[in-house]
Amino acid sequence: MADRYLSFTGTTPGRFLSRRLGLPRPASLKRWSAARPDLDGGLLHLTAGKSGLDLAPVLARTGLSTGEPGDANDTGHPAAVVLDATGVRDVDDLAGVHAALHPVVRSVATSGRVVLLGSPPDAADHHQAAAQQALEGFARSLGKEIGRGRTVNLVRLTDADAAESTLRFLLSPKSAYVSGQVIEVGADATATTAAAAADQGGLPLAGRTALVTGGARGIGEAVAWTLARDGAQVVVLDVPQAEADARRVAERLGGLALPLDMTAADAGARIAEALPDGLDVLVHNAGITRDRRLANMPAERWAPVLKVNLASVLRTTDALLAARTLKRGGRIVATASIAGIAGNTGQTNYGASKAGVIGL
Repeated sequence: MADRYLSFTGTTPGRFLSRRLGLPRPASLKRWSAARPDLDGGLLHLTAGKSGLDLAPVLARTGLSTGEPGDANDTGHPAAVVLDATGVRDVDDLAGVHAALHPVVRSVATSGRVVLLGSPPDAADHHQAAAQQALEGFARSLGKEIGRGRTVNLVRLTDADAAESTLRFLLSPKSAYVSGQVIEVGADATATTAAAAADQGGLPLAGRTALVTGGARGIGEAVAWTLARDGAQVVVLDVPQAEADARRVAERLGGLALPLDMTAADAGARIAEALPDGLDVLVHNAGITRDRRLANMPAERWAPVLKVNLASVLRTTDALLAARTLKRGGRIVATASIAGIAGNTGQTNYGASKAGVIGL
């Protein structure tokens, strides 16, 4: 559906009125498509503090031409800026963050990317811990003010190669809606996965199996499509009543449909049986609502929401881990909701279930 306000603010009268009235002027985000798989423009590599990372080979594999201010690849309007602040160790070093980004942040292209690289806070060095934690507040704040569809994220890492897959994602149109986030790259990550992704023609999930609960429609269907787009063999799980829709989605994606009630006591065992070769990605998306203010909410409206949204997630996760169906190095993604953080009128059951998912 066309966004009429977005279209209006893109016209000359719309720009004039929105500016005069102080109204927001949203940007049309440039999303990934097969025709436009990369950002338009180059990548500016900056440094604050004394870094020990060799980022050049990793950044070169992102597909963006990499440069520094003033060199041949500096177009004046970079599609992305990567600031290596892993060497920031005290308040004085934070001045280097300002000095590096202040002159260039206004020139970042529409729907461009700013990625800050930091180090994990060191419990043995409170100056370093304070300075690195300061980067989080800086990144989240810049993300809210940068505008024009541009995003800002912070990646904490100790090894450049281990962060390659993360950087490839953040420096691509696939991350159009990801901003103000802090991403930790664990020490157990390896360059093998990233190198394989680079060799798979932009298919980072090639050779992996992913299961999406509630995948027959809505958000679940979109998640299944995205995983398949990136090369995964997708298993579309949904309740037996939605089997026809699940099969339709699975056939379109070249995947497998699995009709199953996630609240069944043996759901985990049945998933394990259906996937004898194991599972790489488990996406808990299935969820229901039974809204009513607490004073008017009988137990039969409370219980199903907690059973589907939280209890089944915990039980099947435990079962798949115990059966070792989820492979070593696999990923579990559980879908929560702002209702689990801020609450919502009439949703004490739903808010509780989604806060529980966050706790998990």
